[in-house]
Amino acid sequence: MIDHSPAPENFVPCELLLRTAGRCEIEPEHLFQVFGEQRERFVAVLRGFGADDWAAPTRCADWSAHDVVRHLCDANTFLAATSPGDRRLDITAGFDPRVTPRQWATVSADESPDATFRRFLTTTERMLGQLRGWLAQDRRFDVHLPYGLRDWTVLALHAHWDSWLHERDVLLAQGREHPTDDDATFYATAYGVFIAAAVAPIFGDQVQEKLTLGGDGGGVFDVENGGAATLAVTRMVTAGPPAALVTDALAGRFTDAAVLSGLSAGSRTALLRMADFFNSPVEQRPA
Repeated sequence: MIDHSPAPENFVPCELLLRTAGRCEIEPEHLFQVFGEQRERFVAVLRGFGADDWAAPTRCADWSAHDVVRHLCDANTFLAATSPGDRRLDITAGFDPRVTPRQWATVSADESPDATFRRFLTTTERMLGQLRGWLAQDRRFDVHLPYGLRDWTVLALHAHWDSWLHERDVLLAQGREHPTDDDATFYATAYGVFIAAAVAPIFGDQVQEKLTLGGDGGGVFDVENGGAATLAVTRMVTAGPPAALVTDALAGRFTDAAVLSGLSAGSRTALLRMADFFNSPVEQRPA
């Protein structure tokens, strides 16, 4: 899994281990700090938005920037209210990432951008406060994610990945820079690779690959999903496809799958199943 051989000179000491069975190692205190800093940067950008910016289209079909931020408010509230055994992201209980978030957002359909921005501030603060409180109390409970039961800290990582992607959905579509950093991209990339591998068996696909990714968030991502999905990451500065673009591709945001051309055909198909599903008509369901 994790390579414990002597580290090269350009090695950055950060490792991460994710599993669908067994304990995950994600350094939640550091994750929450990174998540909070990412939100601060996005808030700073949103403060300068005018009416045209809020109404602008995004990389999410049929969603404006305002719609995406309303969704992030919903996600904040959802995470802060999480309880043991929560099934709101359980696909066996009816969760569909193409449909369910749109249903959540109907409650705030008439909300103004100013009201949404204020709600984004307050719900972000409440959500991060709840996460840090649970961590300080050493709370341990499992919730349902699209690939099964996991500790609530993995749900927080899921939320960071979702937030990181949606911030890019808003900003890149407007030709703006995404104000991220190496740590935020690393956590988003790691989870993006993991969840793509974890849901691939739903479609009957297996993958066992070692992805070497470059740029911010880069490193060696050793992933397999035989029996249970496992991702072991050794973080280092290395050459390879940009981690951010790979994360986009796996989530269906980057249409040129050439960024994954170094993978075997079978692994590429398996890891892109989630992206294909995100972009499929609602009538189509996993086999």
